[in-house]
Amino acid sequence: MAVGKETFGVMHPVKGFRLGTTQAGVRYRNRRDLVVMEAAAGSTIAGTFTRNAFCAAPVTICKHNLSSLAGRSEQPLFLVTNTGCANAGTGALGMENARAVCQAMAQLAGVEPANIFPFSTGVIGEHLPAERINAALPNGLAALQENGWEGAAHGIMTTDTRPKGASVQLKMANGTVTITGIAKGAGMIKPNMATMLAYVATDAAVAPDLLQELASAATQASFNSITVDSDTSTNDCCMLVATGQSGVAVSAADAAELERFRAALMDVYLQLAHAVVRDGEGATKFVAVEVVAAASVDEAREVAYTVAHSPLVKTALFASDPNWGRILAAVGRASIENLDVNGVSVSLNGVLIAEQGAVAASYTEAAGAAEMQKEEITIRIVLERGTAEATIWTTDFSYDYVKINADYRS
Repeated sequence: MAVGKETFGVMHPVKGFRLGTTQAGVRYRNRRDLVVMEAAAGSTIAGTFTRNAFCAAPVTICKHNLSSLAGRSEQPLFLVTNTGCANAGTGALGMENARAVCQAMAQLAGVEPANIFPFSTGVIGEHLPAERINAALPNGLAALQENGWEGAAHGIMTTDTRPKGASVQLKMANGTVTITGIAKGAGMIKPNMATMLAYVATDAAVAPDLLQELASAATQASFNSITVDSDTSTNDCCMLVATGQSGVAVSAADAAELERFRAALMDVYLQLAHAVVRDGEGATKFVAVEVVAAASVDEAREVAYTVAHSPLVKTALFASDPNWGRILAAVGRASIENLDVNGVSVSLNGVLIAEQGAVAASYTEAAGAAEMQKEEITIRIVLERGTAEATIWTTDFSYDYVKINADYRS
């Protein structure tokens, strides 16, 4: 189940970036579960990663390799993703298995192990079948192609019901650049530095420090502004690669062109982040929680996340029940000092439901119920404490979410 029509639009190939998908039999037979991505020599790379203290072995290796390369390599870069096994909570053997995959990939590709970035997603606490993955790596390499985005989007899925991709082309002063990306994630989504897994590539030339700045800012405003169930995964990684193959350089020297590129990149990140929410486990509603007139952005995000995480609000959304008292209660328990409830107002898709700490005089239950029946809902909360604002995107909480997660390991 997912919200809205399934759309996987045109994925423009990125010069210097190839993807190959194959079967390794990590957990299930006859399922694409291994994806190899190659970035041309000279590419720059940036990333954001989970803050979960139990981060998976591949996350640790990715962070180490990113640091050791300082964001750039004269050799090709390879990103290797397996599904079916998270390789998290696996101790020393987990690190050994992840390194074994990196070593095997490095030998096949003729590059240093530091040029290999491993990613895993699936069940936590189970050991990675490195031998099966390594045996499938040659097929992954043989399948590499610039038009491999859709296959890769399917290959990284776990409980996802649909592939997630976004692609834009931007005409700049010195030529056209492409930005294309895919993501996976449906549950255990409150990213806190990234999404479950996301890969975005561009053929623009971007220096490592600027690329990391762009990646961090885009992540914060997209993947770090969504939640399905308030759980932060052990495996979250979001990678941004710039191959430079278009010949178009993006730098701070041309502020106007940089801002145009930043906006296009943000568009791709937001499309992917919204696609994760729309495909949230058991989701029937796509919900934006907008908080405005806050004292600070942090305060606005605190209130928005408190509402978005509330099981009572989420179940009311699933039931299409305009129980506005649950929203007020969530706002009231957010960690906000000296909140004057008489200044708070709440609306639902533009229908004012509460003001001055009570039900709005103009509100009718019929109007609220009509808006709650819709697949897409915006909850707007006005705090009247300042000029800051923030939006968090979330889902409802349905019977199917429980069923999916109760059966996850079967």
